[in-house]
Amino acid sequence: MINGGVKPGVSRWPGLAAASFAALTVSAALPQSAMAGCEFLYPIGGNGDGPKPWIVKKQVGRPKGVVGSVFGRTNWNTDFAATQSYRSYKLFFTADSTDGDARYPVEAYLKFADGSNLRVVNEQMKPPIGTGKMFGPFQAVSGKLVNQVNFKVGTSKDPGATGFSYRISVQGCN
Repeated sequence: MINGGVKPGVSRWPGLAAASFAALTVSAALPQSAMAGCEFLYPIGGNGDGPKPWIVKKQVGRPKGVVGSVFGRTNWNTDFAATQSYRSYKLFFTADSTDGDARYPVEAYLKFADGSNLRVVNEQMKPPIGTGKMFGPFQAVSGKLVNQVNFKVGTSKDPGATGFSYRISVQGCN
């Protein structure tokens, strides 16, 4: 034997070809997010009427009465659990319904285990129905442990924004 244990006249190619075929077969069976090193984070408290457990579908509510206008919830504030450390985070937003004249504030935060947070999205959106937008990827902050990613959508400042429905999801990536 010479050349690192290979007999003269015996090719290494059949073994390499078999290994390559096996790797391709395994990668074809994996979902796209797994191949890309990203996975969906699950929402805390459920997903509303979302089509998948990691996709939240909600509607911006109208404040109830005078007290509700001052103290009521007119936006949806949704947290996604980060159960492990990731290098970056991608946030996805899709409009399911819209009022042509209304603007929808969208904010997102990385929330840290020490109680602090970092706002990563602060936009006024006027999205056409079915239009999605990806925010990020946002890099993890050195020395901080992200334990939740938070989305806030809606406002009482624009009455036309009530009734707006949307879908959101978050991915953690390595």
